This record gives sequence, C-alpha cells and structure tokens, in this order.
Amino acid sequence: MRSPLLRVRGADRLIDTTLVMGVVNASPESFSDAGHFATLESRLELAASLVESGADVLDVGGQSAITGVPEIDADLEIERVVPIVEWIHATYPQVLVSVDTYKPQVVEASLAAGADIINDVSGLLYPEVAVMCARSGAALVVMHTAAPPKVRRQQADLYGDIAREVCEFLTEKSDEAVALGVPRESIILDPGPDFAKTPHQTLTLLRGIEGVRALGRPLLLALSRKDFLGALTGRSPRARGAATDAAIAHFAAVPGGIVRVHDVAATVDVIATIEALNGRRDIAVDYVLPDEIRHEPRPA
Repeated sequence: MRSPLLRVRGADRLIDTTLVMGVVNASPESFSDAGHFATLESRLELAASLVESGADVLDVGGQSAITGVPEIDADLEIERVVPIVEWIHATYPQVLVSVDTYKPQVVEASLAAGADIINDVSGLLYPEVAVMCARSGAALVVMHTAAPPKVRRQQADLYGDIAREVCEFLTEKSDEAVALGVPRESIILDPGPDFAKTPHQTLTLLRGIEGVRALGRPLLLALSRKDFLGALTGRSPRARGAATDAAIAHFAAVPGGIVRVHDVAATVDVIATIEALNGRRDIAVDYVLPDEIRHEPRPA
C-alpha cells in the first residue's frame, strides 16, 4: 500500500513512517493525567519535554473527553488552549500543533493562534469546523463515534459489523468535509477506540483496521492508556504503559499512521526498533556503541 500524503497549511508531507503525537492535557478533568499539569507553566514544560523526546505533533486539549462530566464553556477552553498553541507555534515551528476540540469558537481561536490540525472527536458534529479548516489550510481529523461528546455509550449490541460500519461512517464524513472545501489530502482518519465502544468492540475494530487503512488517508490511532488496554491488563490508566507500547508496536509495523501517546520517548524507541527489524531503518556498518550508553553509570 502506498504511503499517504498529508497536506497541512499548503505543505505536503509523505507519511512513510509512524508519526508520534504527544498529548498536552490542559484539562484537570483528564482521565489519565488527573490534574498532574495544573498550571500553564507545567503544561509548557510538558510540551517542551515531549518535543525533546521526539514528538512530531503535539495535541493540545482543554476539555477532557471523560464522560459524566459536563462540557466546559468555550471561553474557558480557549483560555486553556490558546496560550499553549501560541507558545508551541513560536518555540517549535517544526512541530505540528493539533487541537483536540469540536467547538467552532475554539477551532477559530486555535487556528488564529497557529494550530495546524483540528482533532475533532465529535465525528464532525459541527460542519462549520470543516469550513474553518478549509479556509485556513489546516488538516482535519475525522473520528468515528456513535454518541454525542461527553456521553458514554456502552452497548454490546450497538454494531453488527463494527469494522464495516466505522469505514462507512468515516467515508461519509470525509466526503462531507471535502464537499465543504477540505482537500482530501488534508483529512486524517481516526477509528475512535473506546468512543461509544465497549472494550470488546474496540478490540474487534482494531483487529479489522485494514479496512480503514484501505481508505487511503493517514490513520490516527489514539491508543495510549485506553479502556480496552485496562480490560486486557486489569491496570489503571497510568499503569498501562507496557500495554500501550505493545499496541503501538503492532500498528507501527505498517507505516502511514500517527499514534497519539502520553509517553513519547518510549513510543519513539518502539517505532525505531520495529522499523529496524522490518528493514525500514538500519545501523551503520561501522557503528560502535559508545561507552557512556553501553553500560549503566556507576553510582557516585
């Protein structure tokens, strides 16, 4: 399968590897960070550390997707998100900035602040979001969900053939975005693991992911610390690192995607190893491992 092309702000990028999207939570309601980054300073420090660890994209979110908690006001979300977007855009111009939102007011403010990608987890609930992306040249993530934002829907009989139904939804919504002016080359597809899906449904969908890949667009996989990994391991979100790494290793075997993760450094290492074993990376014939990383340093 050919590597997909991603067009962002008029520039084309061939996605011939697996890009790493680091998560910058600006929301104290986050299911996985639980308020660990409560101040603007701590959020900027997190963003800097993710870039230094090798992130290609930073995804800034001001409202958690956690269910059972009401939506926050758009003005508060803008207050949380925009200063981070502006800082990343000015400090790390080589890094793509994504904003995790579906609210038109937040999209408008984020794009004005320099966001390159709008990560819309609503399944294009508001078509004007696509219009704004088209006008600015920003890329748009189209995600599958069968529930409104902030609503938990866990029904074992919700889908007949989940892989087929997700493909149909993503095709329909992508076509809608294109009709509103978004170039198809600027669309990223997200199958929506755990969004209106039981752990079993998410697992079934991911096993059948080739159908989504066949749509020909870069694939965003938000796998980090997800519920289906908790179901497999019995561990709480911040203890799901090994399971997250295993899932990423599985999907990184095929290039052309983006993985959204909390632990960027570990993900970069996983992708490098998988690609080397698959023959897409190499080690120089004359390379000798330097002593400073060949052995653990001795205690002082």
